[in-house]
Amino acid sequence: MYFFLRNLSFVDVLYISVALPKLMDIILTGNNRVSFTACFTQMYFFAAFACTEIWLLTMMSYDRYAAICFPLHYVLIMKKGKCSLLVAGCWLSGFCNSLFVTIFASRLVFCGSTDIKQIFCDIKTLTKISCGDIYEFQTMILVEALFMGLCPFILILMSYSKILANILGLNSIGQRKKAFSTCTSHLTILLIFYGTLLCMYMIPSSDHSEELDQIFSVLYLAVTPTLNPLIYSLRNTEVKNALCNILHISQKLPKT
Repeated sequence: MYFFLRNLSFVDVLYISVALPKLMDIILTGNNRVSFTACFTQMYFFAAFACTEIWLLTMMSYDRYAAICFPLHYVLIMKKGKCSLLVAGCWLSGFCNSLFVTIFASRLVFCGSTDIKQIFCDIKTLTKISCGDIYEFQTMILVEALFMGLCPFILILMSYSKILANILGLNSIGQRKKAFSTCTSHLTILLIFYGTLLCMYMIPSSDHSEELDQIFSVLYLAVTPTLNPLIYSLRNTEVKNALCNILHISQKLPKT
């Protein structure tokens, strides 16, 4: 689990670093111009890290499935070499998929307004300012959503359906709570990440869609990666004990 968490933390750092530095530069300098090369570079790396994170979360659900459903064989199932291959597959899938999307996006024609109503260069935003025929591009986006969104989601549902069946089959309530507690952090992150992502790309366009897109972008661009380490850390007994000790000391300091 910690092997996957290290990779998830690394992806989160890169994920934030793609868009926030440029956004901070715009806020500080007031220069909100970005070249096409920089825009497509930002879009490529953002899509790559987002896809990598989706597959990492999927692999982590498989890891929880192996740990709960086959606890005695967990070490044999999740060997270091196998985990390395799974993580390498996540990274390779993310970058190859992003390259495919970016090549398609580079074929879009921009002959009108080039104002991007978003805090970073996003595929959805580029589609809005394109003036050419975008039917082929929209079809590609739909296929991407099925492959990079629906397929991992189905795999996650399959893992957790078997986990739930295994937990309900336990006789002891204490064992059920212990088994379920190992999944709560991962489930929380899944709900936040997929929730904001679906709200961003699946909500139909409306008069306030641009404002909503910016809000949801901030959530999955900055808030979600920031919450990930907190959610997992607070599930760690040693971290909770250390936090309690710090709070206990801080309460005693005014009395002395």
